[in-house]
Amino acid sequence: MTGYKTSNATTQISGAARDVYRLARVEMAALILSAVWLLAATLFFVVFGAGLREGALGVVLTTLAILLPVAMIWVAAIAARTARIMREESARLHAAIDGIRQSYITQSKMQNPQSSADTSVARKLDEVAAAQRKTETALATFTSMRPLVPAALPPARVAAARRAPGDESQVALPLGTPIEDTLPPLERSDFIRALNFPETAEDKAGFASLRRALKDRPAAQLIQAAQDVLTLLSQDGIYMDDLRPDMARPEIWRNFAGGTRGRAIAALGGIRDRSSLALAAARMKNDPIFRDAAHHFLRRFDQMFSSFAESADDHDISDLSNTRTARAFMLLGRVAGTFD
Repeated sequence: MTGYKTSNATTQISGAARDVYRLARVEMAALILSAVWLLAATLFFVVFGAGLREGALGVVLTTLAILLPVAMIWVAAIAARTARIMREESARLHAAIDGIRQSYITQSKMQNPQSSADTSVARKLDEVAAAQRKTETALATFTSMRPLVPAALPPARVAAARRAPGDESQVALPLGTPIEDTLPPLERSDFIRALNFPETAEDKAGFASLRRALKDRPAAQLIQAAQDVLTLLSQDGIYMDDLRPDMARPEIWRNFAGGTRGRAIAALGGIRDRSSLALAAARMKNDPIFRDAAHHFLRRFDQMFSSFAESADDHDISDLSNTRTARAFMLLGRVAGTFD
């Protein structure tokens, strides 16, 4: 702690020395320009302007011609110095926010020894990404498999061979039917668990739900979009497990699913962490890749929840609103102005 304070003080001293040097350089440039102008104006009026000094009006005009450019030079110098000071203060504020956030996370881990034994959220996301890639590879292998049918069989016998023995009521699907249409509908519990992502690498139930959700195309698109924004947010030190949002009532979520926007659903933006909001807003403004990923995720979440709320009860909506994906929606929704 002492070493940190010493280094911080050294940084402040060196920063102050640079400020003094920069201020002196700006003021020196203003002094030189002022001196050059005053010398040139004096020479001009002494040599060529003898007749201009007659009368009170001539004196006023002469004074303005000499002093007004000097005043403009110093106004420009002061404006440049003020702009530089504001930029440096903004950079120091950003560094201070990062330092406070890191110290808060460190203090929380020290106060709760059990949390130090858990893996970090960034590592969880990496594990989820690796598991998802394996699952997608397995799905691609499964969908690329075809039943082996002898080439000599005619089409009618091929259709009969595909029909299960003793099941005369089974109807053969037409050619070109997507495999998603043959799968059973995704259970709401699996969908909610998948949106929260597995807790650890040993979370077998979480990975099983994630694999089942990835077989459903709309759910897989939302999960991929959520994983993208969670990965991008983690680059700025923003993790959903660190956020403690104010939970909205299920009827407000249903209003959102019904198309209500603006202040009527402002309670959905329950994220109050100022540092996370500031960092996400700056990233949204300056990073086009992050901005595109965030808007794509918000559209996917909007489409998903509109269909999810039709058959979900209040308990399902409450569970979904407490997932990591829903927290990302609350954060990015506030930054994007969805709740304004």
